[in-house]
Amino acid sequence: MPCLTSPVLPADTFSRTSQPTIPTGDGLLLRPWRTEDVPAVHAAFQDPVMHQWHIRTADSEEEVRGWVAEWRQAWGRERNVQWAVADAADDRLLGRAALREVVLGDGLAEVAYWTTAAARGRGVAARATSALAHWALDEIGFQRLELTHSVANEASCRVAGKAGFALEGTKRSALLHADGWHDMHLHACVRGD
Repeated sequence: MPCLTSPVLPADTFSRTSQPTIPTGDGLLLRPWRTEDVPAVHAAFQDPVMHQWHIRTADSEEEVRGWVAEWRQAWGRERNVQWAVADAADDRLLGRAALREVVLGDGLAEVAYWTTAAARGRGVAARATSALAHWALDEIGFQRLELTHSVANEASCRVAGKAGFALEGTKRSALLHADGWHDMHLHACVRGD
């Protein structure tokens, strides 16, 4: 059956090139993951705040080594693309930024992030999210980026607002966390915002 519209982005949008490093312009870099990041990722996932807002735990560096291998290969699969967020001066890992649930044909993706305990309160998540959104919308040509977080996670709500993602509503009982079902705020940013 013929379609009445063309794909927003072609199927090889990511896989035809190497994953880029994206500078924020204010001291951060979004760069591809490296095996050397494994100890820092494992340490980040030992933080109780990560356990509160994320549904994944890291029991060992070996387990995280598998994650990093997956994250490195994700670019070519064009579905869940991940970047390490690092300090531009010393390459210290400060967090992660990602485009998840990518649907190139619709020009749609979900933005996700986390930061290390040492990076919190310094605007790292908002700066990384802003840079990723600018790159995805303005340089690559995505039409819409969504961002969701638990309604109880006020810090993530502030990140979304600072990064230019408008609050669109609440998805009721949308994600199961360790402490039960959470309502989730839905924020979005569209090309031209």
